[in-house]
Amino acid sequence: MKPTSTTTRAEYCAIACADAWLDGGEVLASPMGLIPSIGARLAKRTFSPDLLLTDGEAMIVGLDGAVEGWLPYRQHLTMVTGGRRHVMMGASQLDRFGNQNISCIGDWQQPARQLLGVRGAPVNTLNNPVSYWVPKHSKRVFVPRVDMVSGVGYDSAAAAGPSATRFHRIPRVVSDLGVLDFETADHAMRLASVHPGVTVEEVQEATGFPLVLPDEVPRTREPTATELRLIRTVIDPDGLREREVPAV
Repeated sequence: MKPTSTTTRAEYCAIACADAWLDGGEVLASPMGLIPSIGARLAKRTFSPDLLLTDGEAMIVGLDGAVEGWLPYRQHLTMVTGGRRHVMMGASQLDRFGNQNISCIGDWQQPARQLLGVRGAPVNTLNNPVSYWVPKHSKRVFVPRVDMVSGVGYDSAAAAGPSATRFHRIPRVVSDLGVLDFETADHAMRLASVHPGVTVEEVQEATGFPLVLPDEVPRTREPTATELRLIRTVIDPDGLREREVPAV
């Protein structure tokens, strides 16, 4: 499968990240990482004008980065615990039900590698929508079962009961190979689209568990001319996106 346009893989990833905030309304976007940040800014400039962007601290910022308002911590927590924030996080491990690990690799009693720790992942995932960005799709990341649950997946939330499932939602996982979601009867990970130039077989081969596969897996959508112009000349004119996801 060959790409049919000059759009780069990094730009398809940015578009897929932007679409996570499609029709989100007035919610706080919390993108973690370069390409998710490009996606959030693109979404606000196009189809999600009510999206709220922050400087990562306590300010609401506009499209040009200028401060437009103050976001006191109490208000921030109100948005977090009321489902009015959509985070796009990274993941050291993700399993087929969306459990995420950013804490440690190996047995908890004697891990082979110490990572960030759970940080705010449990609160994020139980209280507001959380998507994930994986810049290098591999079996090291997409594992049958995470070594430790940091971000809560669908099976873990269901086991914890109604208080855990009230705001729990994982809209999508974007990787350098495609887009995945959990739109299945048991919330097992499904391959929603492949980026142009990528085959279904390549995605499955790079995943450590069987993916749910539709009869026909579509390609990730093409960006509009306006979206490409914004990415290339306004949002990321220095082309930093190509360093995170190099051209294939």
